Amino acid sequence: MPELPEVETVRRGLAELVAPNDFIKTVRVHRRDLRFPVPFRFEQSLAGQKIVGFRRRAKYLLWELDRGVFLSHLGMTGTWRRNPSNSKLHDHLELQLGSGDRFVYNDPRRFGFVDYLEKPDWEDSKWFRHLGPEPIDRSRFTGDHLYQRSRGKSTSLKAFLMDQRNVVGVGNIYASEALFLAGLRPTRKAGRLTKAQALSLVEEVHAVIQKAIEAGGTTLKDFRQAGGETGYFQQQLHVYGREGEACGVCAVAIENVTITGRSSFFCPNCQS
Repeated sequence: MPELPEVETVRRGLAELVAPNDFIKTVRVHRRDLRFPVPFRFEQSLAGQKIVGFRRRAKYLLWELDRGVFLSHLGMTGTWRRNPSNSKLHDHLELQLGSGDRFVYNDPRRFGFVDYLEKPDWEDSKWFRHLGPEPIDRSRFTGDHLYQRSRGKSTSLKAFLMDQRNVVGVGNIYASEALFLAGLRPTRKAGRLTKAQALSLVEEVHAVIQKAIEAGGTTLKDFRQAGGETGYFQQQLHVYGREGEACGVCAVAIENVTITGRSSFFCPNCQS
């Protein structure tokens, strides 16, 4: 599933591919039954609007228009392509721009979805009002924030870190990697986190997310950037997907435990 670095990579790619002052000429929806049904009059809401820019909040990709915001969630297998040479089976949405460029949303599993939000109140919509701080926001995502949020929590540290109310966009891959670098076992109770450990974990989350963005995200199977390229952060993974392999620090075999239905990789020697 595309996580925050992958969505940020797509955002940056679209910002480079869409010409300044371009506009959405027409919208074609081939399938309306995505994860949530495509909204009524969605096509009419977007058509004719100028593309002001591209933003991201958590894992939501946002096309900022002159009168509103086009929200796109990639789900597990969603991708955007510019001017694909051939139509594909799972092309569900097409945007024809004034410049002649065509952007196509493809999503084999249809877990992604779209919405249209009116300005100026789009940030107060149901998609955003419950979200915590961004993991790369130094002013809001701090050691003190994470420590205070963890008080009295009996949930596992891994589940706590993936809870979007505490910090957004830290999915399975990056939570596993940050916990390894911070020396914290994913099964540890969040309420046992010390202030020093909270600060260390925040720093590692920030570093992992930044490195993943710089690497263009992680491509394990389906993820592609807006230009069709794959990410290459998978080459830097310390524990994720490496069950049974030797830890690069201590050579002890990496283990895997299931937490809230997700595989959680860790080193039993380096993480406590």
